[in-house]
Amino acid sequence: MARPVILGNGQLTIGLDEHGIVHDFYYPYVGLENLSTARGLGHKIGVWVDSKFAWVDETWDIKVDFYNDALISNISLVNKELQVELYTQDFVDSSINVFCRKIKVINHADKPRTVRLFMHQMFEISRQGRADTAFFVPEDNYILDYKGRYNLLIYGLTSDGRPFDQYAIGNYSVTGKEGTFLDAEDGVLSGNSVEHGSVDSVIGFTVNLDTKGTDYVDYWIIATDTQYNAEKINEKIKKDTLSKRMEMTRDYWHNWFMTGESKLQKIDDKYLPMIKKSMMMIKVHTDKRGGVIASCDSTIYNYNKDYYSYVWPRDGALVMWPLIRMGYTEEPKAFFEFCRDILAPDGFLNHKYQPDKAIGSTWHPLIHGKRKELAIQEDETAIVLYMLGQFYYYSDDKDFIFKLYESFIKPAANFMTEYVDEKTGLPHASYDLWEEKFLTNTYTVAITHKALLVASSFAEKFEYADDALTWKSAANKIANNLDTLYDEELGYYIKGYYLNEAMELVFDKTLDVSSFYGGVMFGQNVFNTDKLNSTAKAIQEKLMAKTPIGGSPRYENDQYFKSNPPQIGNPWHITTLWMAQYYLGLNNIETAQKLIQYSIDHALTSGVLSEQMDPNNGNPLSVAPLVWSHAEFINTVLDLSLAT
Repeated sequence: MARPVILGNGQLTIGLDEHGIVHDFYYPYVGLENLSTARGLGHKIGVWVDSKFAWVDETWDIKVDFYNDALISNISLVNKELQVELYTQDFVDSSINVFCRKIKVINHADKPRTVRLFMHQMFEISRQGRADTAFFVPEDNYILDYKGRYNLLIYGLTSDGRPFDQYAIGNYSVTGKEGTFLDAEDGVLSGNSVEHGSVDSVIGFTVNLDTKGTDYVDYWIIATDTQYNAEKINEKIKKDTLSKRMEMTRDYWHNWFMTGESKLQKIDDKYLPMIKKSMMMIKVHTDKRGGVIASCDSTIYNYNKDYYSYVWPRDGALVMWPLIRMGYTEEPKAFFEFCRDILAPDGFLNHKYQPDKAIGSTWHPLIHGKRKELAIQEDETAIVLYMLGQFYYYSDDKDFIFKLYESFIKPAANFMTEYVDEKTGLPHASYDLWEEKFLTNTYTVAITHKALLVASSFAEKFEYADDALTWKSAANKIANNLDTLYDEELGYYIKGYYLNEAMELVFDKTLDVSSFYGGVMFGQNVFNTDKLNSTAKAIQEKLMAKTPIGGSPRYENDQYFKSNPPQIGNPWHITTLWMAQYYLGLNNIETAQKLIQYSIDHALTSGVLSEQMDPNNGNPLSVAPLVWSHAEFINTVLDLSLAT
């Protein structure tokens, strides 16, 4: 399962699955508290007509998409047996924390019919549903599902202004009860008005349809801190109407795109839909308080110990890059301030964080062999500093950069200056960007060198001569020792090395696309061009298009989500697009365009890009969307627009 549609406004974030069903409901931070049941049942939609009932499931003909000019879904749900179609336009309001569904009910039968539409909600506000409460409020005809400061108001209207005419509230998956949704299957709800513990609820609407006729139902869920505030918002929505709120949200997205309009105009029309969808995937994963979530797809929680709903400083910085290039400032500034606030006193960024700035989970130990080590990936600190340089280049906002000098730039640059092995003159070992191996990684070396030069240029700009000299000297020391990372016999830059307890260099000679990309993207003028080209040749011969579906894996014999039958590794959008960027640098437009098209061809039908693909059949693997994949797609097409 994936999330072909993610909707949100920086506080309330909704993930819809392949059936168009609400499966993730994050509030009040993007990607933090999932108030739905990520490991199990999502919300349900059911139809009763002619004494027959069906929940929307895989037996329906389903098309799940979203518009390329606004984050509004475009979903068709057809049940041929019932001769009923539901067409939904879903959105999270741009300024109010409310999830909205405009549902068009279509009768495909050759006779008039009465259709009952049932909307089921299953929230898990407290962990394991401990004393959640749901009750029906008769005077205003809504259901409130709440626990503490989390209040969810559920409401809906038919096209003639009638609120839902049936409801039921009960227990879900507790005391032998499967769930209140079962109450809908005979077409009549019990009207039970309150329950606590693990609760779910169903509301029902009656629509009378002419032969081949249609009617409409508006449905929404408000998320706020108190019942009183929820009621105020509910009255506002009823007064405005859902149609008006949708138009206001559409206008918001149109205005948001205007910042990047000058760059969008230079992009080939055939790429624009995917570019705009990728931009919206970045925006919807960006919390209003600055955190950038890697993915709000919680499906991976069913297979792994954890999910991707964290802020990796690396992912966040790389995701901000295309927005920076397109002239956006609000989102990057918030992200950089987020990084300032989470920087450790010693000047490094930890593995990952929650969007509330608390430190995230990690699998990196604090000891390697018998030596105490930092559980970090140094490239995460370096890439944020590098991206500040990109932000200044595109925005010329000297005042903002200066405000971060003492609080982020200086401590981060000082840390990187000191975190060096005297034996090699290269950065001390940390975990690689793939979060797997502890070593002095070639990619990390490249970005650390570049970040120190960026810091030095800032110091010169602000007239801190001593800082400028110190950091430039540290960068030069790295540049003078890069040959350690190149294997003459193999003919490529290797993954890296570590120093064992005897202080001997132990080399990891894996061919890794990130080692090449780091040198090409961040190592200009210091990584040897001939050696980089030799590395590219090795990647082309050993990694590119070596699986049934083509593309590029991360490195040789990658075991993450290992396929059956096994291949050299699963293709990733990121690494495939990195190679496209390399070909664009060589002015090999045709090859680059083929790799760009490869990503388009292996997107979900909604345009969402996964992390990786099954090398045998092309199905998405791991999370979808992965926001980093979308960022690399935008960057590559921006590069293409400059090259053609």
